[in-house]
Amino acid sequence: MPGYQEIMELTGFRSKNAVFKLLERMVDEEVITKDARGRISPKHLSVGVPLLGLIEAGFPSAAEEELLDVMDFDEYLVPNKESTYILKVKGDSMIDAGIHPGDMVVVERRSSYKPGQIVVAMIDGEYTMKFLRRDKKTGDHFLEPANAKYKPIYPREAFRVEAVVTAVVRKY
Repeated sequence: MPGYQEIMELTGFRSKNAVFKLLERMVDEEVITKDARGRISPKHLSVGVPLLGLIEAGFPSAAEEELLDVMDFDEYLVPNKESTYILKVKGDSMIDAGIHPGDMVVVERRSSYKPGQIVVAMIDGEYTMKFLRRDKKTGDHFLEPANAKYKPIYPREAFRVEAVVTAVVRKY
């Protein structure tokens, strides 16, 4: 996003205060957002896609088209923009959890993580995505893949959870 000086040049304003007032109005109208550092970013980059109804994944049933809502994938997948990012999946260790090579995972940094969540973690200096588990005997955390070809990973030195996976995106 442009800075105050660039916005001054684009709008023809002669003061940064005028730009500040413009940006505050745009924040109030939810056109843009400001993060904790005051950096601006667009709030809505897309218009949304119609949500027309439900589809049976079991036995076939009569389908009725009814506009239920308009859905914005940005808001649906990324409710907390400041702490969310996307990673492209490499490898097949999470395939039984429905996460395949080439998929995109939406991950969110959080203050706490629970066993059972799929997390992005740094373990012994390397990053990986696995299920977070806790050993019942020792109480120590370890990482468990979702593919029988791979074994659980127990930290030898360093271990830190970086983010939790909140969504998987796949294009066909």
